[in-house]
Amino acid sequence: MSLSFDSSRLKNPDLTEEHEAWRDHLRRFIDKEITPNVDDWDEQGELPPELWEKAAAVGMMGMGYPEEYGGTSEGIDIHYRNILSEELARTSLGGLPSTLLSHGIGLPPVLAFGSSEIKSELIPPILAGKKRISLAITEPSGGSDVANLKTTAVRDGDYYIVNGSKTFISGGMGADWFTTGVRTGGDGVGGISVLVIPADAEGVSRTPLDKKQGWWCSDTATIYFDNVRVPIANRLGEENAGFFVIAHNFNAERLSMSVMAEASARVCLEEAVNWAQDRKTFGKRLADHQVIRHKIAEMKQRINCCQAYIQHCTREVLAGTAVFGDIALLKVQCSQTMEFCAREAMQILGGIGYMRGNRVERIYREVRVNAIGGGSEEIMRDLAARQFQL
Repeated sequence: MSLSFDSSRLKNPDLTEEHEAWRDHLRRFIDKEITPNVDDWDEQGELPPELWEKAAAVGMMGMGYPEEYGGTSEGIDIHYRNILSEELARTSLGGLPSTLLSHGIGLPPVLAFGSSEIKSELIPPILAGKKRISLAITEPSGGSDVANLKTTAVRDGDYYIVNGSKTFISGGMGADWFTTGVRTGGDGVGGISVLVIPADAEGVSRTPLDKKQGWWCSDTATIYFDNVRVPIANRLGEENAGFFVIAHNFNAERLSMSVMAEASARVCLEEAVNWAQDRKTFGKRLADHQVIRHKIAEMKQRINCCQAYIQHCTREVLAGTAVFGDIALLKVQCSQTMEFCAREAMQILGGIGYMRGNRVERIYREVRVNAIGGGSEEIMRDLAARQFQL
């Protein structure tokens, strides 16, 4: 059995024919509409606007959302989202999901905590690919420290007056709305609320962050709020209970990032195996050198561990028994495996792996953002340690 992206995937007994049909459906779309364009989109530093409606037409945008808003939820479980994450990672275009699917972290709080009016206004056009929403939590002063965010929202009659800034906001330049963490009370998690802020509201401005190590095609922004008036009706959940609104989505985001990191590691494995079998040095194939075989074997070993861990955490999520600490550590495991496989694949490919236009080079650029985004490795370990009452 030759090691490829598909053959190196451990058998998952929980996947049905319907799950595999979803994979085939996605792959046909991705291979036609995305894969041929990854180099151009990366170099151009942006995705084409028409991609959102195309993705919506094949079900990517609405998967898992209620039918009443234009989504598809009947029979949809978390395996469908995992498969979507895998197939997008297969392209090696790391900035693609962070922008195209920015609603994946910006919209769930609206669905779970928004009023019927705000859900009816926002969700249908977003799932149709006609409008966009981003999650705006991270700030210049605090990074991943959600409990200490500084952006303020002060009550003024039926409005909040919002002042502050957010940074590293995925999809921020193209967003029509921001699901925004603000401070409405005292210090700590007990003083946080979440508001949906229209991007075209007076006092909202934004600047692109386009000098990035990786995620070149992603839309990343800093957002500024200068005396922005936001209706109280735009609040998600109760005042000063916003930390739970934000945390509601943490597990799903981290699991998706873990799946993408593991799938990226498998891309590196596939590229390394193909090169080692074709490339000859010192009169024999690279694959005939023991040191190369051992590198590939260890890549597969670490990938196996991630896949088994992902399957376990997915089952726990489905059963409603997920342990936050385990999912946090899963993200660490997968980001470290991605980093290891990107490094080893680069070593095996040698000079050609350093040239732009191949999947290993692109994934190597994306390593750090996967280790930091969604909660850094250090914060994930500390979260787990605290949950395990150390």
